[in-house]
Amino acid sequence: MRRAVFLDRDGVINRAVIKNGKSYPPGSLAEFEILPGVREAIAALREAGFLVIVATNQPDVGAGRQRVEVVEAMHAWLLEELAVDDIRVCYHVDADRCQCRKPLPGMLLDAARAWGIALGESFMVGDRWRDVAAGRAAGCRTALVDHHYAESVPEAADVTVDSLAAASRWILTTLRPE
Repeated sequence: MRRAVFLDRDGVINRAVIKNGKSYPPGSLAEFEILPGVREAIAALREAGFLVIVATNQPDVGAGRQRVEVVEAMHAWLLEELAVDDIRVCYHVDADRCQCRKPLPGMLLDAARAWGIALGESFMVGDRWRDVAAGRAAGCRTALVDHHYAESVPEAADVTVDSLAAASRWILTTLRPE
């Protein structure tokens, strides 16, 4: 079985658009800005033997506010530029009640089956409570990249950090014997 680090996209890999204290995805590839330290963090995780898999909710597609082609262009760029291993996407809105939309663990469970991932030896890094809840439900350890959004985090992550770089350092430190 393999180990993986699952990453939320907006607010973890790329800069989220903040409106009234809430996080939104960028509207175009031109607005898609990779956050500082992300390239290095992903490279370090891969060097340590982790699969790096993006697991992202993109409900603006399901709601008709974004075109799937725009999201797919962003993901093609991520696969090429950051060398992530896979990208799992949920285009549904909450009302669809699908199993893939975080906070449910469907995307992580599907990726685990496809890649032979040991979820108990894996991590979920996200910037919202939905990410933490999905990671916990899948049996992963969790890291919250806290941008102080105007929302509560009902379930505590294993660690709270300010960036993917910090989460990566925490993950790599947990692998060292005491």
